[in-house]
Amino acid sequence: MSSSSYDIPLPSSLLPSEASPEWNNKADNAWQLTAATLVGLQSVPGLVILYGSMVKRKWAVNSAFMALYAFACVLICWVSWAHRMAFGARLLPFVGAPNHALAEKFLLAKSTIGYFPMADFVFYQFAFAAITLVLLAGSLLGRMNFYAWMMFVPLWLTLSYTVGAFSIWDDDGFLQGKIIDYAGGFVIHLSSGVAGFTAAYWVGPRISQDRQNFPPNNIIHVLGGAGFLWMGWTGFNGGAPFQVGEIASLAIYNTHLCTATSLLVWLTLDMIVYTKSSVIGAVQGMITGLVCITPGAGLVDPWAAVLMGALSGSIPWYTMMVLHKKSAFFQSVDDTLGVFHTHAVAGLLGGILSGVFAKPDLLRIMYQDTNYCPGLFYTFFKGEVDHGFRQIWYQLLGAGFIIVWNVVITSLICILISRIVDLRMKEEDLEVGDDAAHGEEAYALWGDGERMRIPLRLHIGPTIPSLCRKRFSIPLTRKEGE
Repeated sequence: MSSSSYDIPLPSSLLPSEASPEWNNKADNAWQLTAATLVGLQSVPGLVILYGSMVKRKWAVNSAFMALYAFACVLICWVSWAHRMAFGARLLPFVGAPNHALAEKFLLAKSTIGYFPMADFVFYQFAFAAITLVLLAGSLLGRMNFYAWMMFVPLWLTLSYTVGAFSIWDDDGFLQGKIIDYAGGFVIHLSSGVAGFTAAYWVGPRISQDRQNFPPNNIIHVLGGAGFLWMGWTGFNGGAPFQVGEIASLAIYNTHLCTATSLLVWLTLDMIVYTKSSVIGAVQGMITGLVCITPGAGLVDPWAAVLMGALSGSIPWYTMMVLHKKSAFFQSVDDTLGVFHTHAVAGLLGGILSGVFAKPDLLRIMYQDTNYCPGLFYTFFKGEVDHGFRQIWYQLLGAGFIIVWNVVITSLICILISRIVDLRMKEEDLEVGDDAAHGEEAYALWGDGERMRIPLRLHIGPTIPSLCRKRFSIPLTRKEGE
C-alpha cells in the first residue's frame, strides 16, 4: 500500500509492511512491550533484591531464590496452559479452557485487546501473573520447604490466579463488566495477600528466635528493590489501557501521586507514635500506596488519588502496627513480611475506593460500551445514588469471591502438597537457613584465622524421602589461607 492511498501522506516508516501489518499501531506496540518489561523488572530483579535484603541474613538466598523460581516457573506454565485459562475460550463461568499460547499464528495475530500482536498481551499478562506469585511468597519466607514451593507455584497459578483473572477481566467472565478493577487490585493484590496469609497458616511459623528477631540484612538494598518496584509500577498501571492515550497518562500520574502521599502519611504516623522515622516503614507505605491506587489508577481524578494515598498510608498502618499486635488471630499466623496488610488490606481498600471515586467520563473512555455504574461520589450530584451503591455492592461481591476462592483453593493446595512433601523445613534446617536449604550463603565474609566451613552442595539433605535417600552433612572445616 502506497502513501497515496491515504488522505494524508504518511512517512514510509509508518506504512504497513509484512513485518508491521495495517492493524499494528507501532506506538502502542512499543509501549506495551516497554510496560510489560517494567512489570517484569518489578519481580526480577526488584522483589528478588527486596526479599533477599529484607530478611535475616541466613535467609537471604532462599528468599531471593523463591522469587526467581516463581518468575521462571510461571512463564512456562503461562504459555503452556494458563494464559488461555485466564483469557481464552470459556470452559466454565469462572475459567477458560486450558490451551497453549505457543503457535506463531496465535502470537502474531492482532491482540483481542489493542492494536498490537497477541504476543505483547500474553507477555504483559504473564508479568502480572508472575508478580502475584512473587508477592504471595513474602508471607512464607524463612521456613517454607523449597520443594513444596516448587509444587505450590504451578498449582496455585492454575487453580486460583487464572480463575480470578478470567472472572473479572475476560469478556466471558461472570463478573466482567461489574467489578471495577483497572489493573489488579482484586485479581493480583487481594488474592496474593489472602492466599499468602492462608498458606502461612498451613505452612506454620518460623522458629521462635527468627520470629522475635528478624532484622533486614541490608537496608540499602531494600531501598534499591523498592525503587524497582515503584518505578516499575509505571508499566503496571500505565500498560493496563493497552494503548498510548489519556488514560495511560492519567494512570501513571495518579500512581506516583498516591504512592508519595501514602509513604509520607505512613512515615508521619511512625514518627508520631514511635518518635523515629523508619526506612522499612516508608517502604511499606510506598507499597500500600501502589497497591491502593491500582484498581482505579486511570479512572479517578488526581485529588482522589491523593485521598486514596492518605487512606492507604493510614488504614494498613493501623492494621499492621496496632491491630496485628493486639489480635490473637493475626498473631497466630506468621505472615513474614505482612503481605496481608500491604496487599490484601490495601487492595480491598483500593477496590472499594475505586467504586466511590471512579469518574463517569473516565469509565466511558476506558471501557467504551460499559455497564459499570459511576462512582458513588459522583452519583450524589446526578441524583443516581442507587447506581453508586450498586457499584459498591459489586465491588464487595468481587472482593468476597476472591477472598473465599483463595482461602479454599490455597488450603486444598497446601493439604495436597503436605501429603507429598513437608510444607515446612525441618527444625534443625531452620536453625541454619540458606546453607541447609541450598548449600549456599549470601555473604562469604570472615576474619583472620576464623575457621570456615567448606561449602559442599553434596551435603544437602533431601526433602522428598520417597525419591531420595537420606544423606548427612560432611563437617569439613579449614582455616583461611590453608
